[in-house]
Amino acid sequence: MSSHKISIRPFGVHAILVEWPVKIEEAILNEILEFVQYLKKYHLKESEWEFIPAYNSLTLICRDAEIDFGVLKPKLEEWYLAKKEPVLLEQYLWRLPVCYDAEYGGDLQEVSDHLGISTQEIIKLHSSAIYTVYGIGFLPGFTYLGGLPEALEIPRKPVPRAKVFKGSVGIAGKQTGIYPQDSPGGWNIIGICSVSMFDAKSKTPCFLKVGDKVQFYPISKAEYQLHKIESEVGIYKMEKLKWDA
Repeated sequence: MSSHKISIRPFGVHAILVEWPVKIEEAILNEILEFVQYLKKYHLKESEWEFIPAYNSLTLICRDAEIDFGVLKPKLEEWYLAKKEPVLLEQYLWRLPVCYDAEYGGDLQEVSDHLGISTQEIIKLHSSAIYTVYGIGFLPGFTYLGGLPEALEIPRKPVPRAKVFKGSVGIAGKQTGIYPQDSPGGWNIIGICSVSMFDAKSKTPCFLKVGDKVQFYPISKAEYQLHKIESEVGIYKMEKLKWDA
């Protein structure tokens, strides 16, 4: 741990931003997550602080008081360099169903034409990869999943759609993701997931967390409709496996 150089800067009166090298790497992400666990255990109370890890950064938000940057910055630097015991991160692999039927994957054929591979090969590649949750944002519950196979890398759409339907599975650049609600969006839509990604009424509104893994598996239109009903009434059981990195 503490193997990378970090920078620390103010991020408003209640927040501070800690940044690692600008790379999308699991090693950096895991180091950030381990630092979060260390801070929670020894220095910053969860009741007073919010911790937002993503990609190569950690945003620390003090809930009730303004931050004295001059005091906190050297402390963070000291804590980061301190010798720490190994941390076993609690991460899970979630297997999520996706219907790749053309009715729901509006850009599937366009992606196929652009990449020069068949729609079946796109489905095979997309559902065979194991993705890492690198960030949650844009919309509540929108997870940015890294690990898209290189053969599926494609630019965002030049003109975003005014409306992308809830559950739509998109790809853009080196990432894939699921739209948690109806919204505008510029990713290429290749299918739809029947699992609700965000529930404001739940104790844990977004069941996925940064550092978790995701793998998709194909389902038929009939299975999608059944899973969607089961998810809406709260009886659908997701496949969740302990991930030992």
